[in-house]
Amino acid sequence: MDLFEKIRSLPQQPGVYLYKNADGDVIYVGKAKNLRSRVRSYLLEASQANAKTGSLMREAVDLAYILVANEHEALALENNLIKQRKPRFNILLRDDKTYPYVKLTLADRFPKVFVTRRLRKDGSAYYGPYFPGNLAYRIVELIHRSFQLPSCKVDLSRYHPRACLQYYIHRCLGPCVEGFTNPEAYKSAVRDAQLFLEGRHAELERTLTARMMAAAESQQFEAAARLRDQVSTVRQLSEKQRIATAEQTDDLDVFGYHLDDGHLAVNLFHMRAGKIVDRREFFWEDLPDQLKLAEGDEAEPISDLPCSMPNAESNAELIQPSHVLSALLKQIYIDQLYVPRTILIPVDFPDRVSLAALLSERTGHRIEISVPQRGEKRSLVDLAAQNAKQSHTQRFRVMAPGRKAIQEALADMLMLPDIPHRIECFDISHIQGAETVASLVVWEDGKMNKSAYRKFKIMNVLGVDDFASMREVVFRRYRRLKEEDHPMPSLVLIDGGIGQLHAAADALEELGFTSQPIASIAKREEVIYLYGNEDEPIVLDRRSPVLHLVQLIRDESHRFAVGYHRQRRAIRDRESALLSIAGVGERTRQRLLTHFGSLRDVEQASVESLAAVVSKRTAESIFRYFHAT
Repeated sequence: MDLFEKIRSLPQQPGVYLYKNADGDVIYVGKAKNLRSRVRSYLLEASQANAKTGSLMREAVDLAYILVANEHEALALENNLIKQRKPRFNILLRDDKTYPYVKLTLADRFPKVFVTRRLRKDGSAYYGPYFPGNLAYRIVELIHRSFQLPSCKVDLSRYHPRACLQYYIHRCLGPCVEGFTNPEAYKSAVRDAQLFLEGRHAELERTLTARMMAAAESQQFEAAARLRDQVSTVRQLSEKQRIATAEQTDDLDVFGYHLDDGHLAVNLFHMRAGKIVDRREFFWEDLPDQLKLAEGDEAEPISDLPCSMPNAESNAELIQPSHVLSALLKQIYIDQLYVPRTILIPVDFPDRVSLAALLSERTGHRIEISVPQRGEKRSLVDLAAQNAKQSHTQRFRVMAPGRKAIQEALADMLMLPDIPHRIECFDISHIQGAETVASLVVWEDGKMNKSAYRKFKIMNVLGVDDFASMREVVFRRYRRLKEEDHPMPSLVLIDGGIGQLHAAADALEELGFTSQPIASIAKREEVIYLYGNEDEPIVLDRRSPVLHLVQLIRDESHRFAVGYHRQRRAIRDRESALLSIAGVGERTRQRLLTHFGSLRDVEQASVESLAAVVSKRTAESIFRYFHAT
């Protein structure tokens, strides 16, 4: 049965349909109240050469469908299939930002508490999401201090010979060591943490007070003091909550967008207790190639939308932001544990009422998705739209004249033989010469190629010497490319001034790359130096798309270098624990790490193994330090 026969034989029931290409890949997922009526509309639109469906119907060769009981089930199933299959004709959630939850591993023998961004059906309890993100970490820290539940990765299904530092500073009950706690006491602490995370502060305060009085009567004064501190903490949080509740309005999520030249930016404001606590950004490029499908009824006229749309008239044929918002809201909220009671959107879409009903059913309280036309709520939507316009400008400013035009302008400015297709950028990061590292980031044909990024640990430079560090990393990078016979990039870009530029150029010349284009951009002046023409630095207008491109690449290399430096510094700080042991200095620490390979291996070494590197007295001190009970 061919595609058209399948479409004509579809049932007239609610369901989800999946278009497939010749390779069997799902290229579009949709839902309908009436499958036959909805899917047959594609044939009519394709026959009329409708741009919205033409590309899909030219590529589709097969159709599958799944019947469901009602429209709510169709919405949920459509959302799941889109997330699983990622069909290229559907609008997909492009940002990877997720908010943290607090996870309590109730299925474990001794439950732990973590911050996580992934929700799994593993028997654990999840609380959140938390705005801003660091709030979840502050809550877990409070649970450590007050209820002494751990977050470590130690296997608690068995006992261990000794506890870690967290037990000795009273931030863990020590379930890893037999005799430090008992299952009943631990279970009580878990119950207290649950009451705290669920916001049942009054009940928790009563429970803690009763236990405090009982401990005092039995003269367990240390336990009574700890419970007293917990009661005080809970009481303070309850007072803060009462103040917030007195001022609080309903939680809101507010959407706004800006569309221009086929690029769409959407801003989402999370408002909690009447305050904007976070903002989320979403971007789509080249929308005419994506929004080719009319998902249901016609959208509202674009001229009525509460946002700025310079090219609305030319894009009205193809682009209907209502379809983007419809897909976006489904993918954000359908699987979310917490959904605010009110969601404000700038434009209506056909599934709005059905989606609100489904979310209300899943959350157990009424969810309103509204399109405000006036008043304070409309002002919030307009504010989100203004911010979306700013996000659009910042994200797509490099693309505004077109990628090829910018590449041509960059080639002309730097006197490159051809337009640049690949730019490699280097940056150095350190603190007063300590843990000096370097980064390499790669830009290819309009976007950053993160799979080609590289990290370098500076090996042969002591102290603060950015020039020598830059020379080393550039030499190592392009010696490798030369040995492996890989092509050189169109441009080597250096984050720094003339000194760093000359150091990099010296390394390239030593390798024989005397004609390799190389330039640098100074941080403060934002001046570009071209090697061989340093006396005539290139000063671009701060609004120049070419400058924006160079800055974007430079900023990414700086971000990547700083991240690696922080990682190295954290490792160094962990290893410096050896220096607090009597008899261990810097040279001894280095000998130990060189011999054993890592701090963990030093911790696990016997006295005899340690004595092979240091004196027996120092070996015994090290062993006692790590094996104290």
